[in-house]
Amino acid sequence: MDTPVPSLYIHVPFCSHKCEYCAFYSELLKPEQVQRFVESLCGELKQLGPSLQPRTIFFGGGTPSILSLHQWETILDCMHGMGWGQIPEWTVECNPATVSKEKAQLLKQGGVNRISMGVQSMDAHLLERLGRIHSREQVFRSFEILRGAGFENINLDLMFGIPGQDLKIWHDTLDTIHALNSEHLSAYEVIYEDDTPLFHQMKAGAFDVDEDLIESMYESLIDRSTAAGYHQYEVANFARNQTSQSPYDVPHWACQHNIHYWRAGDYHAAGPSSTEYVQGVRRQHVSNTSLYCDGVQSGGRGIVSEETLIPPVQQGEWAAFAMRMNQGLDFKLFEERFGHHPTQLWGEQMQSIQSRGLAVVEKDHFRPTPLGMRFADAVGSEFVYLQD
Repeated sequence: MDTPVPSLYIHVPFCSHKCEYCAFYSELLKPEQVQRFVESLCGELKQLGPSLQPRTIFFGGGTPSILSLHQWETILDCMHGMGWGQIPEWTVECNPATVSKEKAQLLKQGGVNRISMGVQSMDAHLLERLGRIHSREQVFRSFEILRGAGFENINLDLMFGIPGQDLKIWHDTLDTIHALNSEHLSAYEVIYEDDTPLFHQMKAGAFDVDEDLIESMYESLIDRSTAAGYHQYEVANFARNQTSQSPYDVPHWACQHNIHYWRAGDYHAAGPSSTEYVQGVRRQHVSNTSLYCDGVQSGGRGIVSEETLIPPVQQGEWAAFAMRMNQGLDFKLFEERFGHHPTQLWGEQMQSIQSRGLAVVEKDHFRPTPLGMRFADAVGSEFVYLQD
C-alpha cells in the first residue's frame, strides 16, 4: 500500500447489560471470552500494523472501559509495539459505572488522550428506562476522576426523544452537562431500530413518539449549547474553542476521527462486527466474537464480506456524508479527489435542495442550512448512487 491508512476503529463488543435502544453488536461479559478476544485483537492489530500510521484511534463498543486493567495493559503494550509513535487523537468510550482512578491513569499514561463518556441522561428514571447501569452521581464522580487523571479532552454523549422525557427533564440534563464544561458534546435522537426492546415496545403501543416534542428538544439543544459556548459543527456534535471568525471552521475540540469518516477518508477496523473502508473497498467483520477469534487465530482477520465501491458510489457517499457537517460539500476537495466538479454530477439536485431551503449553493461549497442539517440523511440520500 502506497499511503499508510491514517485512522483505526476498534470494536470491543462486551457489555455488562444490553441497553434498551442499542442495535450495535454486543454481548454480555464472559471472562474466558474476553481474554480470547484480547489475544485475537492483538493478533489482528499486528497484521494491520505495517499498513497503518494512525493519526486517530477510536475504541467503541460495547463498553471498552469494561475491560480489566490487565487486559488494557495487554492491548496498550501491543499497540506501543507497532512503532506508530504518539497518536494525535486517541479516544476510548467509557460507561460512567466502569471508570476507576486506576483505569483512567493507565489509559492516560498509555497514550489515550480523549474519552467519550456515555451519559445519555441525568434523570434517574430515564436511565433506568434505557437500561443504563450507571447513576447520575457516577457521572459526576467519573468526570472528576478523568479530569484528575489529566484528560483535557472529554466528550459527553446524550440522547433525546427518550420515552417519558419532557422538555423540562431535557433542559435540566442539558444545563447540568453544560455546567461540567466538557470540551465536546454529542446528542442523538433515539432511533427505534428493529430487534431492540424499545422498538418492540413502541410497536406494541407502550408509548407514542411525539415528533413535535422531539423537534423542540433539538432546537433547544442547539440554542442552549450555543449559549453555553459550544459550536455545532455536525448534526449531533458540538465542541468548544471556535477560534475562527468563520462559523464554518471546525472548532478546536471537534472529534477528528469522526470528521475523517464524514470526509470519506480511509480507515482500518478491528474487532467483531466492525467495518473498514480502504482505497474504495469496504470490508465487514463477522458479528460473532467466537467466530472472529477463530478467524484471527487461523491466520485471517474474521472478514465475512468485501465490496469494491465503483466511483459513482464513492462520490455519492462523499457528498452525503459532507451534508452532515455545517461545512458542507467542498467543491475543490471533491474535484481534486474525483476529477469532477459536483455541479456536473448533481446540478439539478442541488438546485432542488436549495429551493426547499435545505442548503445553499455558494462559490466554493454546497452548505446545508440549519433545516438541512436537521434532515441531513434525507438531503444526503439525494446524492447516493445504489450499487447493484
